[in-house]
Amino acid sequence: MDAAIEKWRASTKRLRSETYAIYLAYRDSRVPWHAKAFAALVIGYAFSPIDLIPDFIPILGYLDDLILVPAGIALALRMIPPEVMEEARVRSIQATTVGRPTNRFAAIVVVLIWLSIAAIGIAIVARSFGAS
Repeated sequence: MDAAIEKWRASTKRLRSETYAIYLAYRDSRVPWHAKAFAALVIGYAFSPIDLIPDFIPILGYLDDLILVPAGIALALRMIPPEVMEEARVRSIQATTVGRPTNRFAAIVVVLIWLSIAAIGIAIVARSFGAS
Protein backbone atom coordinates (compact mmCIF):
# COMPACT_ATOMS: atom_id res chain seq x y z
CA MET A 1 0.00 0.00 0.00
CA ASP A 2 2.83 2.41 0.85
CA ALA A 3 4.47 1.72 -2.52
CA ALA A 4 1.26 2.63 -4.35
CA ILE A 5 0.93 5.87 -2.40
CA GLU A 6 4.54 6.81 -3.12
CA LYS A 7 4.05 6.04 -6.81
CA TRP A 8 0.94 8.25 -6.84
CA ARG A 9 2.82 11.08 -5.11
CA ALA A 10 5.68 10.83 -7.61
CA SER A 11 3.20 10.94 -10.51
CA THR A 12 1.49 13.98 -9.01
CA LYS A 13 4.80 15.77 -8.55
CA ARG A 14 5.84 14.96 -12.14
CA LEU A 15 2.49 16.19 -13.45
CA ARG A 16 2.85 19.46 -11.54
CA SER A 17 6.38 19.91 -12.89
CA GLU A 18 5.25 19.17 -16.46
CA THR A 19 2.43 21.70 -16.14
CA TYR A 20 4.84 24.40 -15.07
CA ALA A 21 7.22 23.39 -17.88
CA ILE A 22 4.37 23.86 -20.35
CA TYR A 23 3.81 27.32 -18.88
CA LEU A 24 7.48 28.17 -19.42
CA ALA A 25 7.42 26.74 -22.95
CA TYR A 26 4.23 28.69 -23.72
CA ARG A 27 6.17 31.90 -23.25
CA ASP A 28 8.83 30.85 -25.80
CA SER A 29 8.67 32.48 -29.24
CA ARG A 30 9.48 29.16 -30.99
CA VAL A 31 6.10 27.70 -29.98
CA PRO A 32 3.35 27.97 -32.65
CA TRP A 33 0.37 30.19 -31.83
CA HIS A 34 -2.13 27.31 -31.72
CA ALA A 35 0.06 25.46 -29.22
CA LYS A 36 0.33 28.63 -27.14
CA ALA A 37 -3.45 29.09 -27.12
CA PHE A 38 -4.09 25.51 -26.05
CA ALA A 39 -1.26 25.59 -23.51
CA ALA A 40 -2.72 28.75 -21.98
CA LEU A 41 -6.06 27.00 -21.47
CA VAL A 42 -4.45 23.93 -19.92
CA ILE A 43 -2.15 25.97 -17.69
CA GLY A 44 -4.94 28.25 -16.56
CA TYR A 45 -7.15 25.35 -15.64
CA ALA A 46 -4.42 23.30 -13.98
CA PHE A 47 -3.09 26.15 -11.82
CA SER A 48 -6.48 27.59 -11.00
CA PRO A 49 -7.61 27.12 -7.42
CA ILE A 50 -11.17 26.88 -8.74
CA ASP A 51 -12.38 23.92 -10.84
CA LEU A 52 -15.04 24.05 -13.53
CA ILE A 53 -16.56 21.00 -11.83
CA PRO A 54 -16.30 21.59 -8.05
CA ASP A 55 -14.70 18.75 -6.08
CA PHE A 56 -17.68 18.43 -3.73
CA ILE A 57 -19.80 17.00 -6.58
CA PRO A 58 -19.53 13.21 -6.19
CA ILE A 59 -17.34 11.49 -8.79
CA LEU A 60 -17.55 14.28 -11.37
CA GLY A 61 -15.70 16.68 -9.08
CA TYR A 62 -12.51 14.66 -9.25
CA LEU A 63 -13.02 13.51 -12.82
CA ASP A 64 -11.65 16.76 -14.22
CA ASP A 65 -8.51 16.49 -12.08
CA LEU A 66 -7.97 12.84 -13.01
CA ILE A 67 -8.79 12.99 -16.72
CA LEU A 68 -9.04 16.51 -18.15
CA VAL A 69 -5.79 17.94 -16.76
CA PRO A 70 -3.53 14.97 -17.70
CA ALA A 71 -5.17 14.69 -21.14
CA GLY A 72 -4.71 18.42 -21.74
CA ILE A 73 -1.09 18.24 -20.65
CA ALA A 74 -0.44 15.25 -22.94
CA LEU A 75 -1.94 17.08 -25.92
CA ALA A 76 -0.06 20.29 -25.16
CA LEU A 77 3.20 18.33 -24.93
CA ARG A 78 2.60 16.98 -28.45
CA MET A 79 2.02 20.48 -29.81
CA ILE A 80 5.14 22.10 -28.33
CA PRO A 81 8.50 21.49 -30.08
CA PRO A 82 10.61 18.92 -28.16
CA GLU A 83 13.70 21.15 -27.84
CA VAL A 84 11.59 23.90 -26.27
CA MET A 85 10.08 21.41 -23.80
CA GLU A 86 13.50 20.11 -22.77
CA GLU A 87 14.67 23.61 -21.91
CA ALA A 88 11.41 24.35 -20.12
CA ARG A 89 11.67 21.14 -18.06
CA VAL A 90 15.09 22.14 -16.80
CA ARG A 91 13.85 25.59 -15.82
CA SER A 92 10.72 24.06 -14.27
CA ILE A 93 12.74 21.78 -12.02
CA GLN A 94 14.87 24.71 -10.93
CA ALA A 95 11.84 26.93 -10.26
CA THR A 96 9.70 24.36 -8.43
CA THR A 97 12.45 23.56 -5.97
CA VAL A 98 12.30 27.21 -4.82
CA GLY A 99 8.53 27.71 -4.53
CA ARG A 100 5.11 26.83 -5.86
CA PRO A 101 3.88 28.76 -8.92
CA THR A 102 0.37 30.23 -8.88
CA ASN A 103 -1.76 31.94 -11.47
CA ARG A 104 -4.38 34.42 -10.28
CA PHE A 105 -5.33 35.30 -13.85
CA ALA A 106 -6.42 31.69 -14.38
CA ALA A 107 -8.58 31.83 -11.26
CA ILE A 108 -10.26 34.97 -12.58
CA VAL A 109 -10.95 33.29 -15.94
CA VAL A 110 -12.52 30.25 -14.25
CA VAL A 111 -14.67 32.48 -12.02
CA LEU A 112 -15.82 34.42 -15.09
CA ILE A 113 -16.73 31.16 -16.83
CA TRP A 114 -18.78 30.09 -13.79
CA LEU A 115 -20.50 33.47 -13.63
CA SER A 116 -21.28 33.29 -17.35
CA ILE A 117 -22.76 29.81 -16.96
CA ALA A 118 -24.81 30.99 -13.98
CA ALA A 119 -26.05 34.04 -15.93
CA ILE A 120 -27.06 31.87 -18.88
CA GLY A 121 -28.83 29.46 -16.53
CA ILE A 122 -30.70 32.28 -14.82
CA ALA A 123 -31.68 33.74 -18.19
CA ILE A 124 -33.01 30.38 -19.38
CA VAL A 125 -35.00 29.84 -16.18
CA ALA A 126 -36.37 33.40 -16.27
CA ARG A 127 -37.34 33.03 -19.91
CA SER A 128 -39.10 29.69 -19.29
CA PHE A 129 -41.09 31.11 -16.34
CA GLY A 130 -41.86 34.29 -18.26
CA ALA A 131 -43.25 32.32 -21.24
CA SER A 132 -45.74 30.38 -19.10
